[in-house]
Amino acid sequence: MALLLALSSVLFLVGPALAQSPDMSYEDYMAQLQACPKECRCPPSFPNAVYCDNKALKRIPTIPPHTWYLYLQNNLIDVLSTDAFRNATQLRWINLNRNRITSEGMEEGALAAIPRLVHLYMDDNLLSSVPANLPASLEQLRLSRNRISKIPAGVFSGLDRLTLLELQGNKLQDDAVTEVSLKGLSNLVQINLAKNQLTTMPLGLPITITQLFLDNNAIEKIPADYFKGLPKVAFLRLNRNKLGNGGLPKNVFNMSSILDLQLSHNQLTQVPMIPSGLEHLHLDHNQIKSVNGSDICPVSADALEGYVTETAPKLRYLRLDGNEVKPPIPRDLMVCFRFLRSIVI
Repeated sequence: MALLLALSSVLFLVGPALAQSPDMSYEDYMAQLQACPKECRCPPSFPNAVYCDNKALKRIPTIPPHTWYLYLQNNLIDVLSTDAFRNATQLRWINLNRNRITSEGMEEGALAAIPRLVHLYMDDNLLSSVPANLPASLEQLRLSRNRISKIPAGVFSGLDRLTLLELQGNKLQDDAVTEVSLKGLSNLVQINLAKNQLTTMPLGLPITITQLFLDNNAIEKIPADYFKGLPKVAFLRLNRNKLGNGGLPKNVFNMSSILDLQLSHNQLTQVPMIPSGLEHLHLDHNQIKSVNGSDICPVSADALEGYVTETAPKLRYLRLDGNEVKPPIPRDLMVCFRFLRSIVI
């Protein structure tokens, strides 16, 4: 009775507006709040959200049917059963970060019955493989800092809406990231494979990729034609690898799409050729001793005499600290890169 009186008071203030909402009727609003699990919080002002985080839960409670956003992070959950979300088929967003879920604890089809799920967060769990049978509606999948060493063939089949895939901090090796294992990701925009065990550039990435993060691996070289199959890459991070001059063919970064290139903490002794459209270049903490603007300029000396703004190299930010480069800044560098606004030495 006390609960009903409290709900009545809330509805007196917000009920009319909610009753007119196309997403939840007055009756559904009442049912949603009354069905809130005792372990969780269901704010009356945000009835589609259920907060069950930081409760030391070992199992997932029964979730109200009109829940869109479910927060289960920072618990002790180790099993995701097929009936965990049986009552909550309208879910759009599930946060399961920092639990104890293993691949063995992921029952087959545990998430398949959520046809509108868009965001799935499972960072910092104990998964050894990418989960199978994920909803086709999924747009963002975050699996960072697990123990994943395997991407089963066909696991991404049907996930053509997925645009973001986070896999950093796992145990992926070269043979795990292939065209076969990534098949189905026809609209992927960002993939994060940082802090894995890669020694070569991953093969078979979707041609739609614009953001590729490969920091903290053991990559030693990039094939000369590697980016011909990735024509849209704009942001490339290869910090903290084992790249030396011999591992970077002269025109390997000659892409019209690239805007931000990060090669910090590698083994370079020379500045690589800089594409005309590049705006940000990070080369800090290598072994570079000098910078020759004429050698790295993407525009010929003759063209420099009268080039117009539209065709000028676009580099605006250059980071060279942690090398052996000493001031002053070479004049030929400024002659070529006239948009440069910041150089860190």
